[in-house]
Amino acid sequence: MDQLIPSRWPGAGRAVIFGFQRLHQERSMPFAALKGTAACLLVALTGATAIAQTTPPPAYDPALAASLGADERGMRSYVFVVLKTGPNKMPAGPERDEMFKGHFANMTRLATQGKLAAAGPFDGKEGWRGMFIYAVKTIEEAKQLTATDPVIINGEMVAEYHALYASAALMQVTDTHLRISKP
Repeated sequence: MDQLIPSRWPGAGRAVIFGFQRLHQERSMPFAALKGTAACLLVALTGATAIAQTTPPPAYDPALAASLGADERGMRSYVFVVLKTGPNKMPAGPERDEMFKGHFANMTRLATQGKLAAAGPFDGKEGWRGMFIYAVKTIEEAKQLTATDPVIINGEMVAEYHALYASAALMQVTDTHLRISKP
């Protein structure tokens, strides 16, 4: 049994068998059935461990880190913006449609410029409508970008700002999204 257990767990096979022997004595289950179950479980676990151990960790890529604006931890500063229902709900119709068309065009423009790392809607509960994650260092910069959005200009939504320190990999969301969404 020990040959099935990784070397960092010496004697683990005997410990498992001993535990199953005790279970057999206390519950009157046939020991052979317990031993077979233990062997199958250990083979499955060690197989998964062996597969996981054969994949080396990805190598640090300093050029990628620099291109994403990452610090030594692979992180960077962002501003997280919560969009909430504003004071001026525009009624359904062509004007509202145009406002949201402009909202989506504005997000596309900012994402293309590398200023908007991620965006998306919420369920609308408690007035929470959506969020932006801006790839900027200050809340003031985020306010300037948000002020260009038609839903903010028209009062359909208002913005709440929070500094965020997160993975620089968020900067790859736009490129990845373009590659996985159908035109």
